[in-house]
Amino acid sequence: MSMSAPPGNRFERRRAETRQALVRAARRILAETGDTGDTGASIQTIAERADVGFGSFYNHFSSKAELFDAAVADALEEFGRTFDERLAGIEDPAELVAAGFRFSVRMVDSHPELMQVLRRRGLQHIHSDQGLAPRALRDLQAGIASGRFLPSDPVVTLTAMGGSLVSLVELRFNRPDIDPDTTATALAELMLRMLGVPPDEAHAISHRALPDLDG
Repeated sequence: MSMSAPPGNRFERRRAETRQALVRAARRILAETGDTGDTGASIQTIAERADVGFGSFYNHFSSKAELFDAAVADALEEFGRTFDERLAGIEDPAELVAAGFRFSVRMVDSHPELMQVLRRRGLQHIHSDQGLAPRALRDLQAGIASGRFLPSDPVVTLTAMGGSLVSLVELRFNRPDIDPDTTATALAELMLRMLGVPPDEAHAISHRALPDLDG
């Protein structure tokens, strides 16, 4: 007896695969060129990069800008999931903040396409409801509620943290001669002190061993 999927399920699977191929192509183009979808790559070029037919584009997106927005959202969500996977089991909000900065700079080497997208579009999405932002806000609010961090406006504090993170990633791309781990550790320590963690403890937390990013 045939165990193949019903025609409707096969259609939906192919449709989802085509959409994801377009999103991945847009991510690559954004990482390579910074194209925002308003100029640059044509729809034909995007379709060719995705290895799908030209007509398939409009079955999923009404414009290049819509596609590139979806590509950024996809990258941000992958960024957040990576942190969830690597930092599972860490409950201390201070340790999560420090690890976030230190992992991000390492991901420039391990996930270059992803981090190019963050570099180019990160400032526009510091307060996004996708990716690392909601996770960082959650940890920040938990730290404030528990007394781990000083009371502050979480939105303002997230702005400072997000801007610093994007700047750190930009520095890593622009200054490969600077040791990334040393820089990220120093910035993580500064962030913890800004949040109210005592200096000695901030130093110790920011220098703790991290899980293997590729493990």
